[in-house]
Amino acid sequence: MNAFDAVILGIVEGLTEFLPVSSTGHMILASHFLGLEQTDTLKCFEVVIQLGSILAVVFMFAQRLKQDFSLWAKLMVGFFPTAIIGFLMYKTIKSLFSPSTTAYMLIIWGVIFIIVELLRKKNPPTNESEHFSEISYKQAFIIGLSQCFAMVPGTSRSGATIIAGLLCGLSRNLAARFSFLLAIPTMFAATLYDTYKNLDTFASNSQNIWIFLLGGVVAFVVALIAIKLFLSFVSKFDFIPFGIYRIIVGILFLVVIL
Repeated sequence: MNAFDAVILGIVEGLTEFLPVSSTGHMILASHFLGLEQTDTLKCFEVVIQLGSILAVVFMFAQRLKQDFSLWAKLMVGFFPTAIIGFLMYKTIKSLFSPSTTAYMLIIWGVIFIIVELLRKKNPPTNESEHFSEISYKQAFIIGLSQCFAMVPGTSRSGATIIAGLLCGLSRNLAARFSFLLAIPTMFAATLYDTYKNLDTFASNSQNIWIFLLGGVVAFVVALIAIKLFLSFVSKFDFIPFGIYRIIVGILFLVVIL
């Protein structure tokens, strides 16, 4: 890996981490086009730059997080099922990381996005929740439980949680914002646990620390922009374009990589 690779992958991570398109899938695809093999160094890099994306959410929602203790409680309720299942099934989850799994899940969840949105158009929801205070602990738990699907690469953590939020009666905007905030405990825990599990690999790649930091900074800046643009998008449009995009990228996976 060099600085150019770090910048490109940082951009891809920042753009896709919080969009419902699967950052894992895009990282694999981008690495393929850059000619990078899935080495231990690359896997370490992918873990580190996630921190940049997480910090972007913390930065954007810092004021809300400081003032709303009940929101933190709901985030912890949402984080709980993912934490338990992720800890118990760590090795199984890692065994699922393959281009073929990623491709099929991109397509399957793209279809799910389209179906959910078409059903919402046919039967428009009424009295959607618009504020964090309206989210119940039961809804928070269900949305958090949906994150478990995202342990399968290609699913998209934000995609699964936003869909669950919509099905729970949240507006698109609120579902997206809660999904972003739920990423804070979830991704921090996943990143720290992954780091702990791969301490030897990190130690052997200490000479690449500046490249890791460069990718993390790029991911942070790009994620800030992506979050703002996405929230603006969901206030005006539905998620069908993302569903179509996922299907196209999934087919591209099957053609280019497999």
